[in-house]
Amino acid sequence: MDLKTYKRSLLIVLFFIGASFQVQAQSTPVFDQLKARFDAGEVFKGQFEHVYLDSYTEETTRTDGNIWINAVGYKLESAQQTIVVDGEISQVYDGSRNRVIISEYEAEEDDFAPSRMLSGIDETYTASEEPLGDGKTKITLITTDDFAAFITVEIEVNAQLLPLKITAYDIADNVIITTFSEGAFIPENSSIFEFTHPEDAEIVDMRY
Repeated sequence: MDLKTYKRSLLIVLFFIGASFQVQAQSTPVFDQLKARFDAGEVFKGQFEHVYLDSYTEETTRTDGNIWINAVGYKLESAQQTIVVDGEISQVYDGSRNRVIISEYEAEEDDFAPSRMLSGIDETYTASEEPLGDGKTKITLITTDDFAAFITVEIEVNAQLLPLKITAYDIADNVIITTFSEGAFIPENSSIFEFTHPEDAEIVDMRY
């Protein structure tokens, strides 16, 4: 899995979290309860499968891995890559090259930054909710902003407010589907976002 694919997966999930913070004007129970969980410092963890459907080539790309997200940072893991961002530093381990890239984290330049999602990117979206049965809810976010990353995002959550599926449609009619399993909210713990790599890995520090 390449870094671009990782970030696409991440963006969808961060969009979900950002929406839970920003669409407070809707005053919906789902958004309010989601906001409370992240405000309390909880971390969402789970396994994900990411499917990218390219409308032009009609190719389908599938990736999977593990994910942890809080309000300011995130961690993604697969068999070959690990990405950890703590809000200040970005660290990426590429197992195929046995290389670590470290760089200063600039949230304003990162389309996938939780802080950017939380600071107003979702203000152009309108939200609606639809019960799906068995305690599940589908949240639909729609925007008319021509510069938005996604035109429509559909988020399915269960009765415990855990994301089950996120389907996003971008301006080029590409479809990005992320499904989650083994999801849970857990208490914040500094060890969750620890970054480890082989001792013999090449270190490329972009901060200097």
